[in-house]
Amino acid sequence: MQNLDSFISEHVTRRPQSMFLPDIENNRSLLTDRIKNKSILVIGGAGSIGSSFIKAILPFRPASLVVVDINENALAELTRDLRSTKDMYVPEEYIPYPMDFASPVFKKMFVGRNGFDIVANFSAHKHVRSEKDIYSIEALLQNNVLHAKKLLDLLEQYPPEEYFCVSTDKAANPVNIMGASKRIMEDIIFAYSDKFPVKTARFANVAFSNGSLPAGFLSRISKCQPLSAPSDIRRYFVSPEESGQICMLACMLGKSREIFFPKLEEIQTMAFDQIAIELLQEYGYEALECHSDREAVDRAEELKGGSKNYPVHFSVSDTSGEKGVEEFYTENEVVDWERFYSLGVIIKKEVPDQSKVNRIFSRLNDVFSKDCTEKEEVISIIKEFLPNFKHMEKGKSLDSKM
Repeated sequence: MQNLDSFISEHVTRRPQSMFLPDIENNRSLLTDRIKNKSILVIGGAGSIGSSFIKAILPFRPASLVVVDINENALAELTRDLRSTKDMYVPEEYIPYPMDFASPVFKKMFVGRNGFDIVANFSAHKHVRSEKDIYSIEALLQNNVLHAKKLLDLLEQYPPEEYFCVSTDKAANPVNIMGASKRIMEDIIFAYSDKFPVKTARFANVAFSNGSLPAGFLSRISKCQPLSAPSDIRRYFVSPEESGQICMLACMLGKSREIFFPKLEEIQTMAFDQIAIELLQEYGYEALECHSDREAVDRAEELKGGSKNYPVHFSVSDTSGEKGVEEFYTENEVVDWERFYSLGVIIKKEVPDQSKVNRIFSRLNDVFSKDCTEKEEVISIIKEFLPNFKHMEKGKSLDSKM
């Protein structure tokens, strides 16, 4: 495909330009004041959202940019992308570090630089499929919760002017451990709001982001492999550009303990199977619906002979943790609908009980220090912290499907 951005604009978000442009233009002077000549640290900055955040802030000319990510190859590609983009401002002090933000060497680097003016953390397990067994659950909670608190303890010693940590729409009334982990993360960062300003954002699926189902469509087509998608799931989507912009606006314009989200209406949701069909048409194929993964795999052999009928298998969702409807806020949260043109802001979030935060942190550390832990034990700890957590267990992971 020659222009993925155009496809996203025409077929997925169905917006000719970013929905956040009016808010950026209305606040350009303030954004400049808060970003220009500042030192910025972006953790998880080589991922889809982190790299888009970087591209959103660079036009406001920060003095320095340090990017930390465990994916060395993605960091190299980020650097090539920035250096190859016409008129992209890259500060003279631009340093990409392939390292884990929970590692001792990260702490050495951070302390050696006496902290940063602005810190944005995009390091996260973001997939519902991350919940498979106790080992995958521990890795998810270590990254999204335990390591997040470790970073906050370090920031407490070198308070930034702004701290942003990305959340998810799945944190509103979570039904899976990933969503619950981000909801817990929100409380953990808000517990530090008396030390430095903390903000976050819940937003929709990022169209064709790394590891997403639509991005997988591109990989499957390049290998003449069949496409698979749920037939009963509709989701809100933002473009990669929009994902970085909402995070920038939340980080730089939000007040402490505020949660930003895009003003999207249900009519703007898209179905994954529809995206697959329209993408295939863009490549000159017609979708050939099959009755099983196996049949679709077998029929894919015909593509090598030049067939323009592309095998797909669309089926109802039957895996753990998949919500039927996406939500950005709950009925118990107060929303400011007037401050921004394209953004709602959850306000008046109380400072969480520090003892409660410390207790779940301690209990998770204790349970993961054991050689043998059951999934139910972890869910019980989460439910103690989030009494309304309703875990949707179907005994089947996304990894069991094509």
